[in-house]
Amino acid sequence: MSQARSITDHQQIMRWAEARGGRPARVRDTAGRSGEGGVLRFDFDGEDASLERISWDEFFRIFDQSGLALLEQEETRDGRTSRFSKFVNR
Repeated sequence: MSQARSITDHQQIMRWAEARGGRPARVRDTAGRSGEGGVLRFDFDGEDASLERISWDEFFRIFDQSGLALLEQEETRDGRTSRFSKFVNR
C-alpha cells in the first residue's frame, strides 16, 4: 500500500528528489523584489518554463524560513517509484 510521509531533513529531501531526477526550483515571478523567497517546486524535466531552477542552498533557505515540510511518497500502489510530493506547513 502506498503511503505519504512528512520529512524536514534536508539530506533526505535532496536524496528523494535527486533519485527521481528532480532539481530545486521555484515558480517564476513568485520571488520578492530582491529576488528572494518564492513558491518552491521540484523541476523533474527542465522543460517547465514556469519554473526557475535555484541552488539547494537557496531552496532550503526558503524551505526553512517558510516553516515547510515535504509530504512525499516513495512508491505508488503498484510498486513503481512515485514523484508525488507536496510542500506543507510543519
